Amino acid sequence: MTNVVLFFCEGLVYVAVMVTLLHLRHRLGLGVFIAALGVLHFIETYLAAVFYVQLPFGVISPGSAVLFAGKLLMILLLYVKEDAATVRQPIYGLLAGNFITVALSLLLQMHQTVSAVPNRSADLAFIDEMGWLMLWGTLLLYLDSLLIILLYERIGRWMRGMLTLRFLICGVVVLTFDQAGFYLALHALNDAPAEVFWGGWIAKMAAAVVYSLILGAYLHFSSHSVLAVARQPIGDIFNTLTFRERYEDLLSKSGRDMLTGVLDRSRFEFEAPRLIRHAVASGSVISLIMIDADHFKSINDRFGHLEGDRVLKSITDAIQSGLRPSDHLFRYGGEEFVILCDGLDHASALSRAEQLRQRVLMDVMTPDKSAVTVSIGIASTPIDGMTTRDLLSKADIRLYEAKRRGRNCVVGNA
Repeated sequence: MTNVVLFFCEGLVYVAVMVTLLHLRHRLGLGVFIAALGVLHFIETYLAAVFYVQLPFGVISPGSAVLFAGKLLMILLLYVKEDAATVRQPIYGLLAGNFITVALSLLLQMHQTVSAVPNRSADLAFIDEMGWLMLWGTLLLYLDSLLIILLYERIGRWMRGMLTLRFLICGVVVLTFDQAGFYLALHALNDAPAEVFWGGWIAKMAAAVVYSLILGAYLHFSSHSVLAVARQPIGDIFNTLTFRERYEDLLSKSGRDMLTGVLDRSRFEFEAPRLIRHAVASGSVISLIMIDADHFKSINDRFGHLEGDRVLKSITDAIQSGLRPSDHLFRYGGEEFVILCDGLDHASALSRAEQLRQRVLMDVMTPDKSAVTVSIGIASTPIDGMTTRDLLSKADIRLYEAKRRGRNCVVGNA
C-alpha cells in the first residue's frame, strides 16, 4: 500500500508543479513550462526502462505511469489553454532533442575512455540503449500528441463542455495505444515480461482518471477562458500540428511567375495531373482553357519589352478578373496562359472563355490605343480525354485553329 500512496504523491507533485508553471506562463514565459517538460523526459525514460515497483495489480514504473501519462495530458492542457501552433513546439523540440541524443551516443562510443574516478566508468551501452528508447518514446509521443488533440476536438463535436470526461476518454484511448507501442520496445530491448504491459496499462488508466479529475477541476476554476470546441476545422488543426500550413504557404509563394504573379509552368505540371485525376475519380468534370495573345511579338518590336511586359500584366489582370476563386491560372510560356476550371463542363467553359476574350479586348490596349486580342482553345473531360496530355493536346490544336480563323476568337469541341 505504501507504493500506491507514493505513486499518488508523485502524481500530485508532478501535476501541481506543471500546472503552476503553465498557469504562470504569462508572467514566467512559456519557455519555463516547455523546458521543464523536456528535462523530465530523460528521467521518465530511464525509470520506464529500469525502475519498477510491485503493486497489487502488477509491476509498475513511475516513469511510465506517472511522468509519461502526466506529460501527455499536460500537452493536451497546453493545447486547450493555447492553440495548435503553440503545442507543437514542445512536441518537435523533444523529437529533435532525442534525435541528437541518439546521434551523440553513437559518436561517444567511439572514444577511448579512461577512469578518472575510482571504480566508476561510463556505461555507454546503457546510454545508447536509453537513446533508442527515448527516440522510440518520442516518436510515440509525437503520434500520441496528434491523436489526443484530434480526438479531444472530435469528441468535442459530440459533447460540448464536459472537459473532464473528454480528458478522461482521450487519456484512456491514447495511453492504451502508447502502452502497447512502448511495451514492444521494452520487450525487444530488455525482454520485459507481459506483466509489465498489463500492470503498466492498469496504472496508466488510473493515472488518466486522477489527472483528468485534477485538470478538469483546474480548468473549471481557472480564471482563463477555455473554448469548448475550437473554431478551426479538425483538418486545419492537423495541418497546424504537422506544419503542413507552413509547407502550403511556402508552396503558394513558390512556383509563381515573377512578372505576372500567377502560377508558372512548373506549378502547372505539378497541379494539373492532380486536379484532373481528382475530377475523373470523383465523376466530376474539368476544363482546360488555353489562351495566347495575338501578335504579341509586334508589340515588343514596336514599343519595347518594358511596354510588352506592361501589356502582358494587363492581360493577366483582365483574365483574373473573370475567374472564380476555384479556377487555377498559369503562365504556360511567353504570352501563353492555361486555366484549369474544376467543375466546369465544356459548354460552360466556352461561355467563360468568350467572356475572358471580351474582357481582354475591352480592357487591354497598346500605347497607341490599339486593342489587344487573344485566341483561345478549350478542351474538357471526359469528351476530350482523361489526362493532362489529352487536354493540352486538344486545347493546343483548337488554339491554333482559332489563329487560323483570324484570331480573336474561341474554338472548342465543334
